[in-house]
Amino acid sequence: MAKPKVKTLPDLSHLARPGQEIFLRVTPKAARDSVTLAGEVLRITVTAPPEDGKANEAVRKLLARAMGVAPSRLDLRRGQTARDKTFVYLGG
Repeated sequence: MAKPKVKTLPDLSHLARPGQEIFLRVTPKAARDSVTLAGEVLRITVTAPPEDGKANEAVRKLLARAMGVAPSRLDLRRGQTARDKTFVYLGG
């Protein structure tokens, strides 16, 4: 699978601390992939549909790219089927 085509991503490297919980709101089946940080609220839109975990995997890859880490270092802890999700950075 190719990297998400996003023109600009916010720098989320400050979230790359081992054990850091990352709370976000996801919108699947959007027109384009994007990451928006407004204050404390992190919103991610992905073009992937919310079926068979496709949207969750797209969110993981996009979030990892914005953080500058490998997608395998992010673990989805809560919200597998919800819009509000919690990822944890595993470190490394």
